[in-house]
Amino acid sequence: MIDREAVRTNAKYLRNVRPIDPNEIYEYIEDQPHPAVVRETLRQEAFELGLRERADGTFVPASTDPIPDPMWQPDMLPRRYNEVIADHLVERFGPEWYRGDSGAMLRSTIRRLKRDYYQQNPVEYDQTVALGYAIYHFSDYYAAIGYVLDDLLEQGCLSQTLRILDVGAGVGGPAAGIHDYLPESSLVEYHGVEPSAGVDLLTDILAETRRNFRTTIHHESAESFDPTCIGSADNERPFDVILFGNVLSELDEPYIVARRYLSAVATDGSFIGLAPADKHTSIHLRAIERMLTGDPLTEPILEDEGQILSERAGDLTPAATPDDEIDATIYAPTLRLWSGKTPSDRGWSFDRRSRVTAPPTQQQLDDAPRVMNKSETTAAGQMDRDSETAGDGRFRNETVQFSYTIIRRDGTARAPVSANPRRHAAMETMETHVTNRIDLIAVKLSHDLTTSPTENSNQYRRGHGSSNLQTSYDTNPVFKIGDGSQTTDHYAVVTVKDTLTEPLLTAEYGAILAFENVLCLWNDDEDAYNLVVDDESVIDIIA
Repeated sequence: MIDREAVRTNAKYLRNVRPIDPNEIYEYIEDQPHPAVVRETLRQEAFELGLRERADGTFVPASTDPIPDPMWQPDMLPRRYNEVIADHLVERFGPEWYRGDSGAMLRSTIRRLKRDYYQQNPVEYDQTVALGYAIYHFSDYYAAIGYVLDDLLEQGCLSQTLRILDVGAGVGGPAAGIHDYLPESSLVEYHGVEPSAGVDLLTDILAETRRNFRTTIHHESAESFDPTCIGSADNERPFDVILFGNVLSELDEPYIVARRYLSAVATDGSFIGLAPADKHTSIHLRAIERMLTGDPLTEPILEDEGQILSERAGDLTPAATPDDEIDATIYAPTLRLWSGKTPSDRGWSFDRRSRVTAPPTQQQLDDAPRVMNKSETTAAGQMDRDSETAGDGRFRNETVQFSYTIIRRDGTARAPVSANPRRHAAMETMETHVTNRIDLIAVKLSHDLTTSPTENSNQYRRGHGSSNLQTSYDTNPVFKIGDGSQTTDHYAVVTVKDTLTEPLLTAEYGAILAFENVLCLWNDDEDAYNLVVDDESVIDIIA
């Protein structure tokens, strides 16, 4: 048994003197353990000591500076991750896993996954479901998380030394994205919580990470895991980032669970919620966001079927004591631009980014000849199958669109911008401005809603400009906007496209815009306000 405290003491003494070499310091430790044992001990203690391992096997202090901009815009999934997924498919179904009964079973599984998500049915993740999930969703989840991290980058909120907790880590798409987003020089202690059969695939995905991205998997549920009891020097070290990636809508009491994890975020850390872009999961995420930040739910958020969605988020009025109150505010994207105001609209909004090429596993499954078997002959499945042909793209998921929230405990926002009541109209009083021209500031909360996911997919990265407009000139582009005070949906409708209105067309999701001289109208069809941007209007990007 090595004297771990002696290793730590030597490392602390030498860390600011010279690179720490296990081949040197083993001599200073009782019983002189083998240098390889010392090296492994240093690896295990590296995060607490603030050390990263170099290629030559020595250890040096890790930087705590903000990470550089990785210019994240992946157009395909790195091959090494697809190969891990392919290896698991071959191991379970054989080398031609995409053909015959196994291919039919996987296609049926993916259909059922999509149907269950849209119908809000519980999903049971056995090994086949985990593999179907990996085929269809790994690449878009891999891409999505990097775009969310871009927001944190803007205020320098991502250090090169990070402790990350990934709740509902699944088969590893977000984890792989985080790993590739962060620089080689970073030091990361990553913990993944995953109770399902997908943990085997997650383990092998994480095996592809670099030496200073230290990983631990906790094979238990989000409800049962205690984020404050992971072993560390103080045994309760908070996390710099806690991520709930596409999992909140699957929990029975998501608000209660999320609030408990929020308390484990460092005071200068971030809580990230990520959800599919579809209506139900997106609105559900926004309800959780509002409760976590203390926004009063003045109106129930209703689903189409009339079910009160906010009630599904758990106890809406939990008994709080001074000891368990948590200061939490919105960092992005749904910024509160009016002090003391909170939104009570339904909150459906999502980002859309550049498409990713279908990885080989998706292409193989989509291109394979169709066969009829029991897994594809259910009443619901048969309807889909009758209209399918090999290679029709039904099992290629190249669209990257997602809803997200970033919550901070230090009051930091992506852009510290506030409305001026002497100049700007607040959305909560928009009924008093109907048929008038007004000025306001608002956050852009959608892509052009008149385009499909295959169009307008090359939005520029915030701050990097756009060389041309990606919108059609035969329709009036429509964008959802919000200022944090809205009680119903607001849309900016562009009727004139020129240099004065172009910023609205080219701005990235989450950008803060100044609207000058826009016409306010009520839209009976949508029960929403239209803010008409025409030849008398001017739009500027504030942040």
